[in-house]
Amino acid sequence: MRRTTFAIGLVSLALAVSASALAQTSADTKDKKAPAVQTAESQAAMTPASALEKLKKGNARFVEKNMRSRDWQAKVPATASGQYPFAAILACMDSRTPIEIIFDQGIGDVFGIRIAGNIVNEDELGSMEYATKVVGSKLLVVLGHTSCGAVKGSIDDAKLGNLTGLLARIRPAVSASGPGSSKDDAYVTKVAQANVSQAMKEIREKSPTIKAQLDAGTVGLVGAMYDLSTGKVTFLPD
Repeated sequence: MRRTTFAIGLVSLALAVSASALAQTSADTKDKKAPAVQTAESQAAMTPASALEKLKKGNARFVEKNMRSRDWQAKVPATASGQYPFAAILACMDSRTPIEIIFDQGIGDVFGIRIAGNIVNEDELGSMEYATKVVGSKLLVVLGHTSCGAVKGSIDDAKLGNLTGLLARIRPAVSASGPGSSKDDAYVTKVAQANVSQAMKEIREKSPTIKAQLDAGTVGLVGAMYDLSTGKVTFLPD
């Protein structure tokens, strides 16, 4: 009798666990309305505003340690036939600012354009034109960050081979920020933010292709700053 009761108990427990798992799977499926990877349809349905909101929510998940679980290996073949990123992000090459991670995005979700000091030149402009006009990305982001080495080097007017010319592109932001020291964190952040604004201005002025899309409202352009100490991205006012 005890064996029968025990067996019945095991069966009941197994059924309960199975039902719970099915309910959880159903709930997970219901919650995952977005495609596993970006598609032409999901990209086309987005607007500059919704693309920005997607990045904001992603960074909030990163800061709150609530990042989405992703099957990275499965996304490789899933994106092999094409790409439909919803945003292109011009960021510094700093190893502490990995774009996909800090915005909690997956393979195929965003274009990453990285260069020291997140400066703008013909190559970066061409990349952004490709992202928006050819591939259909809805948002351009210029992302600076605190304690930027390139910004510090520009403040100090450092000279080193080809780096000299790169740092010179940040000098207008230094001039616009007034006098200060590279050892003053607040001043470095002030220059880095001015450098973001300068880059946004150059994007508009130096790319008629992008300017036309911005004026038409089909593409958005925003500036942002990443805090190395907190992981938080703050989007700058227009």
